[in-house]
This record gives sequence, structure tokens and C-alpha cells, in this order.
Amino acid sequence: MDDLVLVQVKEATKVGHVHYDVPFVETFKCEPNGMGRALAFWKVKEAQASRNIYLERSPYSSQGETSTMRIISALNVFTLLYGGVPSAFGQTLSDSLLGLIRDRMNQSSTSSWEAGTEAETVLEIDFSQLAVFSPSYLSPTPPYSVASLEPIIAIATNAVTNRSSSQLWGQDGSSGDPASLGVPVLLGNWTNAPNVDWVGAAQAQLDLLLTGTPRVTSGLAGGAISHRVDSVELWSDFVYMVPPFLAYYGAVTQNTSLILEAYTQISLYRSALLTSSASLWQHIYSPSPDDQVTDPGHWSTGNGWAAAGMLRVLATIKNSPYASQFKSQQNDLGDWIEEIHTGMTNNLPSSGIFYNYVDQQITNSSTFPDASGTALFASTVYRYVTLSSPSNYGDIVQAAETARQALYANDGADHFGSDGWLNPVVNPDTFSEMGSDSPEAQSFALQLDNNWKAWKSAGSKDSAGRRRVGAVGFGVGMMVVLVATVIVIGV
Repeated sequence: MDDLVLVQVKEATKVGHVHYDVPFVETFKCEPNGMGRALAFWKVKEAQASRNIYLERSPYSSQGETSTMRIISALNVFTLLYGGVPSAFGQTLSDSLLGLIRDRMNQSSTSSWEAGTEAETVLEIDFSQLAVFSPSYLSPTPPYSVASLEPIIAIATNAVTNRSSSQLWGQDGSSGDPASLGVPVLLGNWTNAPNVDWVGAAQAQLDLLLTGTPRVTSGLAGGAISHRVDSVELWSDFVYMVPPFLAYYGAVTQNTSLILEAYTQISLYRSALLTSSASLWQHIYSPSPDDQVTDPGHWSTGNGWAAAGMLRVLATIKNSPYASQFKSQQNDLGDWIEEIHTGMTNNLPSSGIFYNYVDQQITNSSTFPDASGTALFASTVYRYVTLSSPSNYGDIVQAAETARQALYANDGADHFGSDGWLNPVVNPDTFSEMGSDSPEAQSFALQLDNNWKAWKSAGSKDSAGRRRVGAVGFGVGMMVVLVATVIVIGV
């Protein structure tokens, strides 16, 4: 006979030490194991948002007989929410696990977009002063030696030496993915790393995008550069691959027309892919759907790609000498990032792990829990709040925390294997199928950890100038409290 944990949540008003109970607001069951406890207390957290909770015993049982237990004490709940003891929600990933995650990323990133994402991840974590999120990324003197930059230079060198004609990394059918390597190639040129034609390779990749790639010819998305070489297809992935390269190229060469083109391409892609009613992007649009690939679903990773790409372009402009020239574009990019964050937050399951298609339940083989897109979503929330301090972001930050803490539960053991692979993940080559090993997921996990730590260092804010309640404790007087009654019922 197995046990189920019955959790009832009720709300009470607290004045001083007196509690005035009101009726139960939620009842649910879960398995009495690590994931079950995590689900139980995230249910409580979802119900109580930023308010305080405590646990109490109860004689209630729907089956007439009960044994009651405290999963954690009231003190542990308090410290759980306000910066305290180990729990499913306060855990971090150990250095050894982070090392394994990076090892898997390094050894498996063999496709162009995987290598480009790997390079950006290493840049942001190990050489942050060169990343566009640094106000000094355009410093005239590189703050790192060429020798120390070897991890980035090695990827960039491989991209140039293995290029096919004008395209970095070689021909793979995508016009957008190879451009993800453009930033490390430009860094190779800036640092004067020897024996490589950095300028020629970067210029050829740029020219191919601007003049040698098919475009949408009419409609709201007219002028959008195709993500594919031989057909016109707009993929949400493109926004992470191409606009950051265009914007960075423009910033380092003082070519503001390229910065504007980066923004314009994002705007055109949004026109084609946004589902306004859901506040989410579709994955793939083609003006000739009968002939080309389409995917109107709201793919979790695709929404993450779009938000992350817009973030990089926003930071490139914000931390450049051209920030005042592109104020309206920065405002738009911020609004569009918030748009995606809102749509995803509205669809976060109680487990904290998004489905492969954000707003689809598990009804067929194409949607399933996906830790990869989940990590990318949370990563972009922490990065955006740190970069821009948006207003009214409490619910979205809470969603990011829910997602991160689900991924980090049990010191990462619930979602990271002993070899460091994140799971479960979508197949990076077949987006409607579950995969086993995903190089891009490894990069997303490392970006998540890096951006979360930066967010904590910046004060754990959930909106402009406001710390999260959990970061400062609570005051005196009247507050709303939620009571979580936890019962074990034999079934």
C-alpha cells in the first residue's frame, strides 16, 4: 500500500501573533518522495506568492484514518523563504557538477549553432568584460591576453578554417546558425590572434546574410532574412543567431546601419511569429507553407531563443556609444522580451518544468517536460532584471525562481545525471521529439547558473529598485499567511 501526501492550503490573516483562519483555498495530492515534496511546497508557494507560510498538523482525513507528519518544520519553511537552511528550493549546483555540465557542453557542441552558443556561454562566464552585458565591452584595449582567450579563439578558429565559401563553419542548410559564430570571430580579430583571416571571414558571413540569403518579399514580415539557405523560412531560433552578430558588428565597426538592421530583423520576425493572444512566439513561419517547413506551435526553447537574442541586442545597444540614438528601439526590445516572459509565466506548470510546447498539455508525443527550454527561460529572466530593472516583474521573477529551484532540486540530482547531462530535454535536431543529450541544454544550464548568481549579487530584485521580500525578511503588523496542512494517507 503506497502513501500519498495530502496538502491543504488555507489563508489566514495575522495580526501580531493571532491568526484568523479563512476557508481552505486548495487541496492536492502528491507522492511522498523528493519530487513530491517539491511539488507540494511549490503548490504552496504558487498560492502564497510573496506571502509567508507555516505548517500545522490536522486530524483531517478523507478516509477516516490518518497518520499526520510534518514534512518540514515551520522554522524550516521560514528559513526556506527567507534565505536559510537547505531545501529543495535553496540548493545550488556544486562546482563539480557545473564542471561536468561544462565538460559535456565542450565535448558535444559540434554543430554551428551549438558551437556559437557554447562560445557565447564561455564568453559571458569566463570573459564577462568582453560580453555585451558589460558596460566596458567596447574598451579599446582588450582586458584579456590572447593566450587566456584560447577557449574562445579555438572555437572561432575552427569556424573560420572549416568555413564553406562565405559561411562560417561550413554549409549545413541554415543561413542563420553559422552567424552565431560571428561574435567570437570578431573577437579573434580585435585581439589580433594570429594566422587567421578574421576580417575576411566575418565580412563574407555578413555579406552572405545581407545580400545572398532569401528574404520574405511581401506582407508585414517583408524584408525578413530567411533562416534557411534555399527557402524562405522564419525560425524563432534565428533571433539568437543573427541579430546579435549584426548589432555587435555594427558596434565594433561604428556602423549604426547594422545596429538598426539587427533591430529591424527582430521586429520583422516578431510580426510573423507572435501570437498576440498568447503572448508567445510560434516556432516556424513560411509564406509558402505547402512547400516549406512550418511549426505554428509555441516551442519553449524557441521562445527562449528569441528572448535571449533580443537581450543580447538590447545590451549591445545599451552599453554602446549609440544608446541615446536608439532609445525607442531599446524600449521596444524590452517590451518584446517582457511579452515572451509574460506568456511563458502564464503557462508554467506547478512542477516548475515547462512543456516542450509551452501551452500544450501532455496529450501526444510532441510535447513533454523540457528542462532545456526551462533553463533558458529562467536564465533570460535573471539577465533581463539585472540589465534593465523592469517594473512589475515580481510574478515573472517568481516563475524563474520556481523553474530554477525545480532544476536544482536535490542538489541537481533530479535533473542532472551523474555525468552532468541535463534531462529531460528536447532533441536539438528534431524539435518535436524528446532527446537524451543536448549540447545547447548544457549551455543554457551554465548561463542560468551564471545569470542567477549575478542577479543575487545585484540584490535579488524583482522590479525596479525593489528587492524580493525573501531577500530582506518581513516586518511587523498585519500580513496574510497561508497555512499548509500536510497529511499522509494510505491508499
